[in-house]
Amino acid sequence: MAPRYEMVVGMEKGHKTTKNTLKVRPSKSKGKQTKHNKHVRDLVREVVGFAPYEKRAQELLRIGKEKRCLKFLKKRIGSHDLAKRKREEMQAVLQAQRKKAAA
Repeated sequence: MAPRYEMVVGMEKGHKTTKNTLKVRPSKSKGKQTKHNKHVRDLVREVVGFAPYEKRAQELLRIGKEKRCLKFLKKRIGSHDLAKRKREEMQAVLQAQRKKAAA
């Protein structure tokens, strides 16, 4: 490849500078799942249970209406990606319940 010069046009245009490396801010680690965090969330879920919309989503999944469940969750949560994540979570919960009942 040809040597790179300070070009006026193109993707690599302009004066060449070095990237400034910054320390990671504490706010960037907010919401990160740690062992302690996971334990606390599991404990809260065990004590508090599920929200009414989550119970309805589980019921829709029980009768096999996955698409309707996604539409319902999307309307409640407001985001398609978050609704998909919530649906997967509810499916995992139902699977765990079935596994527990079988054992």
